Order: sequence, then structure tokens, then C-alpha cells
Amino acid sequence: MKIGSYSLDNSLIVAPMAGVTDRPFRTLCKHFGAGHAVSEMMTVDATLYANKKSLYRANFDGELAPISAQIAGSEPETMAEAARYQVANGAQIVDINMGCPVRKVCRKLAGSALLKDEDLVARILDAVVSAVDVPVTLKTRLGYADGEENILRVAARAEQAGIAALAIHGRTREQMYTGQARYELIREVKRNANIPIIANGDIDSPQKAKLVLDATGADAVMIGRAAQGRPWIFREMSHYLQTGELLPPPEVAEVREVLLGHLDDLYQFYGEYSGCRIARKHIAWYTNGLHDSNAFRQAMYAQDSTAGQARVVDAYFKVLLERDERLSYMEENLC
Repeated sequence: MKIGSYSLDNSLIVAPMAGVTDRPFRTLCKHFGAGHAVSEMMTVDATLYANKKSLYRANFDGELAPISAQIAGSEPETMAEAARYQVANGAQIVDINMGCPVRKVCRKLAGSALLKDEDLVARILDAVVSAVDVPVTLKTRLGYADGEENILRVAARAEQAGIAALAIHGRTREQMYTGQARYELIREVKRNANIPIIANGDIDSPQKAKLVLDATGADAVMIGRAAQGRPWIFREMSHYLQTGELLPPPEVAEVREVLLGHLDDLYQFYGEYSGCRIARKHIAWYTNGLHDSNAFRQAMYAQDSTAGQARVVDAYFKVLLERDERLSYMEENLC
């Protein structure tokens, strides 16, 4: 698959997730074989997020190419200005967010709220594509409300504007993240499109990745929540798509090293105070469903230093290693 002049290594893409897909996480997913990763959303409205957070989101130092920065907003000229800023900051691809369903974003007529106004959608697409000389991609949903899905018209207008690739989450904004993702309209968009189409929503296993690729004919799949605490899912999916075989669960020793390395990157990236607190959710995702993980997490949450946090993580995984060589999940504890 290509986005503009950039050839991706495979058809597996890390979905942009607010508060998750920072530079340490994107780097780790690419290490495990993700062909591409999009930054977490950076709003052009300063009232939505603090400037300090925006600085972290716009940090691409040392990141593997191609670097993709996602922007969100509702004013064409402001979005164009944000696109120019991100390119000057090192972005090689600009991604437009028209898919976020969160209320504080939608009430600013940003994210998926834009799908209610197709004329505004068109003006934003035209403005951003014209503003920069790098590929511009779009992430969106089937529509704003159930029964009023307008993705076919939005996709056609996106291609007309010069959008280089289109990622579609198989839900409306009204659905948020409830129910099941629907892939039929994504397949129809792909049939009519002359640009790469990326399918997104509920892709949580190697088998599901193949099913969605086959069902939609999409050029790639975008994986979001399933990669939280499980970055090796990209290795598993890539192997399955190439061979039809499932890899065994990763070894506990490997996961221990991966998690401790991820924590070290977070600590260095965010510093002592924020690094310790931001790492908590990642540790919880890594350990969800593992033996005695609830008791471990309570002990981990009590740590207020990076050194203490890393120490209890290390000790926990050493205990797991004594029980089994490979990760073993207790199904009843999984979310």
C-alpha cells in the first residue's frame, strides 16, 4: 500500500488514539511490525487541550518514517494553518480527524460532528490539501447518525479534494463505540474508490484482520484498542496474513523486557511525575487478565515514583515466569 509517495511495509496501521498513541507507543508498534502509525489527535482549538499536551503530541524526534500527524478542528483556514505547522514540525503526512465521537470534540463541531455538514467537510478538505505539499489522509465514520450514513458522498468528495488515503471506522458517531462495527459500506466505498481505503473497528485478532480485509476488499486495516498492552499483535497479524498460521503467545520473559522498555521510554519522554502516572494505564493494559493481576495493579497504583513502579512490574513478571514460560490469560478476567 502507498500513501502518496510513501510505500508501507504492510497493511497493518496503528489507529490514532487520544492519550495512547504518543511517540513511545507508535515506536513500539512499528518495532513489532506495524506498517504505519498515526499520531494522537492534535486539536487546533487551544480550549480543548492544554498547550503542554500538544507539545508532547507533536514530538516526532527519532520516529521512523513516514511520520503522520493528525489534526482536528472545524475552521478551514485554521486547519490549513495547523497542517502547515505540522509539516514544518516534521510531519510527512497530515491526517484529518473527522471520526472522533467524544462530546467535548463534537460540541466544537470537530471530529465526527463535521459529518453533519458536508459543505464544511469539503471546504476543510480543500483547504488542508491545498495548504501543504505532503499527502493528506482522512479518518472518518460511516456518518453522524444511524440511518443517515453519508460515507459514500464523503468518500467521493475526499477523493475529489485529493485525499491520499481514507480510513473508515465502521460505526456512526451516534453509535460511539457500542454495538458491532459494520463493514458493508466500507466495501461499497472501496468498490467506487481510486484511493487506498483502510478499514477500522473491532479488529482485535489475526483472524479478524483477515476477515475484514476479505469482507471489505480494503487495502489495509487499522488497529486501535486491541493494541493497548499488546503491541505484538502486529507481529501476530502479519504472520497470520502471510502464512495462515497463528503464533504461540509471547514468552513472559520477552513481554517483561518489552514492558520495562516501554516504561523507560515513557519516563524519559514525560519525566518523573507525568511519566509515572501515564504509565499506569499501559501497565494495566499489559497485565489485564493475567494471574493475580488485580492484586498486582493495586500494588502498582500505590507507587508514586518511576523507580518504585518499575520495581513492582519487574517483580510481578518474575513471578509469572515461575508459573509459565508463555503468557497465559485467565479468560474470566479479560475485558
